[in-house]
Amino acid sequence: MTAPSATAATVTGSRVLAHPAREEIRIEGVLHALSDPMRLRVVRELAAADGELTCSRIELPVSKSTSTHHFRVLRESGVVRQSYRGTAKMNGLRRDDLDTLFPGLLDAVLDAANRQADRFGGA
Repeated sequence: MTAPSATAATVTGSRVLAHPAREEIRIEGVLHALSDPMRLRVVRELAAADGELTCSRIELPVSKSTSTHHFRVLRESGVVRQSYRGTAKMNGLRRDDLDTLFPGLLDAVLDAANRQADRFGGA
């Protein structure tokens, strides 16, 4: 008998979204996810929000399929948690998990991204 995977899933109805368990989140995956300007933009908006946001609330200058790809990379790397509420896919930062595993990383990346946005006019 094999041991069950530690991968967590968010289940609502028949929709299941796989998320890595905290102990499965790796620094390489997080840094890869945060290295893309569109994904970093998503993370900045989620960090500035009071709570979760739907995918459609975060406007990206890319096609819908590319936007879906970026959200999937963020989810699979452990940066965001996604769940369905009706037909809306909600997104929230996994700040507690990231801060526990990599103390100060998310704040340092967000601070650097905000400074860069100030230097280059919000981008």
